[in-house]
Amino acid sequence: MKGFRFIAKFAVALCLLLAAAGGHAQNYAPEVGQAGKDVVWVPTSQALVDAMLNMANVTSSDYLIDLGAGDGRIVISAAKRGATALGIEYNPDMVELAKRSAVKEGVADRAKFERADIFESDFSKATVITLFLLPDLNLKLRPKILDMKPGTRVVSNNFDMADWQPDQTKSLTESELGDYDTAHLWIVPAKVDGTWRLDNGQISFIQNFQNVTGTITIKGKGMKLAGRLDGDKISFNAEGTEYTGTVSGNTISGTLGGGGSWKAVR
Repeated sequence: MKGFRFIAKFAVALCLLLAAAGGHAQNYAPEVGQAGKDVVWVPTSQALVDAMLNMANVTSSDYLIDLGAGDGRIVISAAKRGATALGIEYNPDMVELAKRSAVKEGVADRAKFERADIFESDFSKATVITLFLLPDLNLKLRPKILDMKPGTRVVSNNFDMADWQPDQTKSLTESELGDYDTAHLWIVPAKVDGTWRLDNGQISFIQNFQNVTGTITIKGKGMKLAGRLDGDKISFNAEGTEYTGTVSGNTISGTLGGGGSWKAVR
């Protein structure tokens, strides 16, 4: 009987301990500056959240993934716009807090959260990526981001991508934002670096992220070109002639500024 009473007391104590732990989790409130796996936690102001989503033109057709989702405010805000959104966060308490917030805001069907390491996660299907990470972490993620589908929008709170210059930068003036008042937007460009064949010549592109230079040779005449990429859209000028086109794998099809069409393959 003594053994039975000991087991019963142990079971009761364990239940009380688990209940207390559950209550603590329910009351979890993160503190600004608390340590995380890769960065300390600083919440993004709602004003900047809205600006980031506006810059990325987030709509109901988007699938947004927030890398390092924290308390989930970006994911929840995207879901309120009708988007499907996923927050990847390493801190399990943050994940549960974000899930409760999504339920409270009525968007739990579109705002999902998972505990995972962002550097080991597959986010390739996203149409929009949001970040609030330090520059060295952005650089660590950059190769995977550049391998995403052309046209994917990437928005960062405050921190840049080194020599990959943003396509757009917006700074807010609200004084309460403190040091974190700027958002940067990048559009993942198609990959065109190298030589492409034309019916009457060839194009050699030198690509530096969204910027392109190089040479177009038509019927033996070489002309320098300069232009840029906007996702899978390319435009460049060669000795006064404007070329615009769409990149689709190993084919570029487009039109000439003076009329006519062009096509390049590799």
